[in-house]
Amino acid sequence: MLSLQEISDRLEIQQLLIDYSTAIDRKNFDALDRVFTPDAYIDYRVSGGIDGRYPEVKAWLKQVLPNFPAYYHMLGNVDIRFDPSGDRATSRAICFNPMVMGGESNQIYFVGIWYEDELVRTPDGWRMTRRVEAKCFDKLVG
Repeated sequence: MLSLQEISDRLEIQQLLIDYSTAIDRKNFDALDRVFTPDAYIDYRVSGGIDGRYPEVKAWLKQVLPNFPAYYHMLGNVDIRFDPSGDRATSRAICFNPMVMGGESNQIYFVGIWYEDELVRTPDGWRMTRRVEAKCFDKLVG
């Protein structure tokens, strides 16, 4: 049976994953400061992006994502595992991310990835210390 602490932690982590998606989808990149630790490692290379520490990746997101007129993130199958201390966790969640390509092409890039995350409990709540995308599929349509 889950303890009240573990139930609370799971809900906080699930909300953190949603907060990430909401920040990206609304192009509110400063909201990501409440998702990642300042030294977090992020790897978007399987979907054509970069990898690096959070400040560098955040700057890249601000530059690149406005080129896509529309997109969204839909998450599912969130699997959260805690280490024995209860202050660290890993999660794996599937993400379906269709992205409308810019220009006159009317093409949509369908991305299916797994987010593989490492998280830590901080005084301000759970934060991601690592996010790596693992490819499931991608397809350009239109």
